[in-house]
Amino acid sequence: MTPNQTANPSIKEYILSVTKNQKPETVRQLVEIVRQKYPLKQQEITDLLAQLENEGIIHFTKKEPYTRLSLREYALSSKAAWFWITIAVAAATSIAAFTIPEDAFPLVYVRYVLGTVFILGLPGYALVKALFPTKKEMDSIERLALSIGLSLALVPIVGLILNYTPWGIRLTPITLSLLALTTAFATAALVREYQVNTDEAQTASTNLRP
Repeated sequence: MTPNQTANPSIKEYILSVTKNQKPETVRQLVEIVRQKYPLKQQEITDLLAQLENEGIIHFTKKEPYTRLSLREYALSSKAAWFWITIAVAAATSIAAFTIPEDAFPLVYVRYVLGTVFILGLPGYALVKALFPTKKEMDSIERLALSIGLSLALVPIVGLILNYTPWGIRLTPITLSLLALTTAFATAALVREYQVNTDEAQTASTNLRP
């Protein structure tokens, strides 16, 4: 946002009108209302509200002390369960691929099931999660469809790259490459989700004061 946009009287007047007439209970609610009218980012609106508070036009009060979780604490919380499940399935698939022989019936079916999920779902799911870390950005059906589509695109690309390396297209390099790719995307997704959720929680912990 440019300084001129920040000082735009119409935006300020709209914020004051919303505060007076709609009486949002939290800063988060006010931000969402303003975003419906003006195509601004959340941080831009938050900065504008901070400016209005500094000018003494609007006042805020903390609902309760906000404790910011560290990335490590967030990763060990229940909110990051999806991350550990993704890593666990990817690791289990890799172990099964290297330890269960093709003629080991019926254990080989475990390898087939895990391999199908690993190839058709995990790389794309981790990438989608990195691009769209929160559920409100995309519903479950869209996320599932996009995950499968991206996985089907990523796996051939990995195979093509390996074809031009000394390792070639073999079980070990393909499995390890997909494991590394899934882990990298999932880690990036965890960091993005942590940042988004932490910012939203901090914004929601601030109330408007009449």
